Amino acid sequence: MSATQILILIAAYFSVLILISYFTGKEDSNDAFFKANKSAPWYLVAFGMIGASLSGVTFISVPGAVETKQFGYLQVVFGYFFGYLAIAYVLLPIYYKLNLTSIYTYLKDRFGNTSYKTGSVAFLISRIVGASFRLFLVAKVLQLLVFDQYGIPFSITVIITVLLIWLYTFKGGIKTIIFTDTLQTLFMLISVVVTIFFLANALELHSISDVYNNVTSNAMSKVFFFDDVNDAQYFIKSFLSGMFITITMTGLDQDMMQKNLTCRNIKEAQKNMLSFSVVLIFVNILFLVLGLLLTQYAIQNNITARKDDLFPTIAMLPDIGFATSAFFILGLIAAAYSSADSALTSLTTSFCIDIIELDKKPEANRKRIRKQAHAFISALLVVVIIIFDALFKDVSVIWELFKAAGYTYGPLLGLFAFGIFTKQNLKDKYVWIIALVAPIFSYFINEYSVELLNGYQIGFEILIINGLLTFLGLILIRRKQH
Repeated sequence: MSATQILILIAAYFSVLILISYFTGKEDSNDAFFKANKSAPWYLVAFGMIGASLSGVTFISVPGAVETKQFGYLQVVFGYFFGYLAIAYVLLPIYYKLNLTSIYTYLKDRFGNTSYKTGSVAFLISRIVGASFRLFLVAKVLQLLVFDQYGIPFSITVIITVLLIWLYTFKGGIKTIIFTDTLQTLFMLISVVVTIFFLANALELHSISDVYNNVTSNAMSKVFFFDDVNDAQYFIKSFLSGMFITITMTGLDQDMMQKNLTCRNIKEAQKNMLSFSVVLIFVNILFLVLGLLLTQYAIQNNITARKDDLFPTIAMLPDIGFATSAFFILGLIAAAYSSADSALTSLTTSFCIDIIELDKKPEANRKRIRKQAHAFISALLVVVIIIFDALFKDVSVIWELFKAAGYTYGPLLGLFAFGIFTKQNLKDKYVWIIALVAPIFSYFINEYSVELLNGYQIGFEILIINGLLTFLGLILIRRKQH
């Protein structure tokens, strides 16, 4: 595909999203923007959450990592499933019982205002970093495939990327996203299936059984790693990390929970979570199969691209065909924007509800303030992505994303765990200190784990360590019972 053809495709795609926004954003109220009037069908929420959970990072980085990490990522995915069970039966009942718009209001009711603000700030930092990593990846691909051809600098690419999200979310918010995410998840899955079909034919695999036999007989399809406890991919470490990544990055994340809170009641929200968690396992298997076939195709055709460059490079080859290239572009954009648009909305929600306390503002000004906050968060994402471009040049983004999440979500994990599993109260004014010190200690433990722990390499479980340090720190500042 030429750069001009890609631009036309992108324009057509966003025209559809803006059309959806027009119809869903007619009720330009804060209640529709934040909670979709609590009327979203659970099955639409569940299907849309697949795209929001996977994002452009999964779309590019999971297939690109198969050559070096095999199917080890699936160990993390199995952990996800049990994390979703914890969300469905531990966290969702709390959120629905308290009828929350922002889930961090729980911390205010449980501990006090400092804990509430600490949790909100931890989320804002976490989600800004996460959304920026995801958008950074798609902006880099668009820069390579399109904007470099026109001599447009990366900073302008980033502005265009974020502006398009702002354009179709600024009125309808979460109500619009429920429907756009459904469409975007569909495009993403079609893209993966179409690419697998092309690669299978190119590798002379003419049936599903041929593909299955090819995958299962290949050394790259190794799933379970039990041999070396010091290995970052050791099963127990990966499984537990996946479970806690899910609990924090979904269950303690305003972005993902905001979608669940749009369901009519707790039963529908739980149905959404359980069905989504099962489907997600099979979708991730598809991505890993795609990664193996991409790697085989690259080796067979002497293609040197690896990691995050692998999928985009092969998808845009002249001999791969217009349809496959077009679906790749649609899938990439859909994957990236289905997570980024909801992130922008949830960041706006948390900023309005938790930080500036919109409910205390004059009612006549609330809609205007919400729109200003939405624009401010959009501009902030642009700045952070440009900073990432200066810092990260040769990385597999999904691993950097999870590493960053380990430091930023850890305090949330510790705070919510302390609130749910103990009956202790805290000296609320000191909570922010614990939330700051725990990630710093976690960082040093991670940096020197090989020396301190007899060769043990810390992987995603840095999140668990961080959460545990936060929990232990909170014990030190608990109020004595009388």
